[in-house]
Amino acid sequence: MKLNLVTPRTGANWVRDGMRTFFKQPLALGGLFFLFMGLLSVVTMVPVVGGALALMVLPAATVGLMQASALAMAGTFPMPKVLFTALTHGQEKRLAILHLGALYTLAFLLLIGATVLVDGGLFAKVYLFGEPITQEMIESDGFYRAMWLGTLLYFPMGAMFWHAPALVYWHDVPPAKSLFFSLAACWKNKGAMLIYMASWFVLFSMVSLVVVTVVAGMGGPGMIAALIAPLGMLLAAMFFASIYLTYRDSFVIERRVDTRA
Repeated sequence: MKLNLVTPRTGANWVRDGMRTFFKQPLALGGLFFLFMGLLSVVTMVPVVGGALALMVLPAATVGLMQASALAMAGTFPMPKVLFTALTHGQEKRLAILHLGALYTLAFLLLIGATVLVDGGLFAKVYLFGEPITQEMIESDGFYRAMWLGTLLYFPMGAMFWHAPALVYWHDVPPAKSLFFSLAACWKNKGAMLIYMASWFVLFSMVSLVVVTVVAGMGGPGMIAALIAPLGMLLAAMFFASIYLTYRDSFVIERRVDTRA
């Protein structure tokens, strides 16, 4: 496994090919994404530790969605069990991916802790516990500073964990070491990653704008929300289908992903 350098325009190809991959098996990939979201929602309901548990299993679930994308690209219909791939293929792999999940949880909690130092926990309450944004928050400079701090800190954290689940599961890279390789890959291919992220942001924004513009004259806010939510979920499923492509092209991989059902 060696780092592969790609051109910036590859980022746009990842978006295009991710959408094509999704439409090869839309029912399977869409269903798996909804199952993924549903399972995370159920886990978060566990008292006290639910949020931390959801963060801990996120890398394992990401591997499952990446495996599903690989299967779809090979023309195979991914079954629901593929979502649990990283947890069912041996104790060594299960412990490694859960170790990575623990590192992700720790990093995320440290990030949120940094925002607490800025605004006393206002942003953390909204982000972690879903508390509504109040007038007090809107008028608080600390809340906005905490929001921007959390956003800026998430970029390097996200780069560290972007390829890590795939490296840990498919290549047996130690969890801590995988963070370095993931960060290096994202940095070396930062042009492609920037275009990739910007393209998805533009797509999400355009869909929202079209829905608001077209539906505004036909119905109230309820109709707008009813359309934006499922369309947003559909685009999110396509986004997750494209993550496998960013990994596949960022490394020279001698041992390809097993695409057998």
